[in-house]
Amino acid sequence: MITKLDTLEQEIIRCRKCPRLVAWREEVARVKRRAYMDWDYWGKPVPGFGDPQARLLILGLAPAAHGANRTGRMFTGDGSGDFFIPALYRAGFANQPKSKKRDDGLKLIDCWLTASARCAPPANKPTTEELNNCRPWLEAELALLPNIQGVVLLGKIALDSLLKLPGYSGIAKKDVPFAHGAFYRPEGMPWILCTYHPSMQNTQTGRLTVEMFDQIWQKARELLV
Repeated sequence: MITKLDTLEQEIIRCRKCPRLVAWREEVARVKRRAYMDWDYWGKPVPGFGDPQARLLILGLAPAAHGANRTGRMFTGDGSGDFFIPALYRAGFANQPKSKKRDDGLKLIDCWLTASARCAPPANKPTTEELNNCRPWLEAELALLPNIQGVVLLGKIALDSLLKLPGYSGIAKKDVPFAHGAFYRPEGMPWILCTYHPSMQNTQTGRLTVEMFDQIWQKARELLV
């Protein structure tokens, strides 16, 4: 049976709103990285995925050029995914610790993974306009996830994106500053838990350790009711 989330996924995949991102994602898919020359790159917007009945929403930044832009699934086939998915597995939010390709059997449990921008941006930096163009997809996605109790935000841009969504847009940024482990419970809305993004820049420098990341997911687990 085709669900509304399935229909939304196909609409997202067809999106060509941002000329710069369309050109970049398709160029990356055409040129490829030497290690992946035998891959048929995805090269399109990357939809969210997970459990439609999820109580936990996970909001990140954007697909990686040779990760999700290659495999077609967020945090799949790159160093960030190699750090992120095992943490979800240890906390019981994933059925396996590996995320290599779309058909590798990974299933998320009680969580839905999505992003502020759906296309891989040059230098991992989408513009404000591009993030604004992408926001309706996130709004539509959230409207189809009826059981969300809380949101884990992967990085400050994810927090900024959340604060522009209905229900959160009335919150002043100064009242919810970003910090690793910062927790907020806005009245009438799903709670907010922040973490540094599991980028290789953060994990390889020790800014975000395995222990720090595991504490986030354990807290998220404890907060769900």
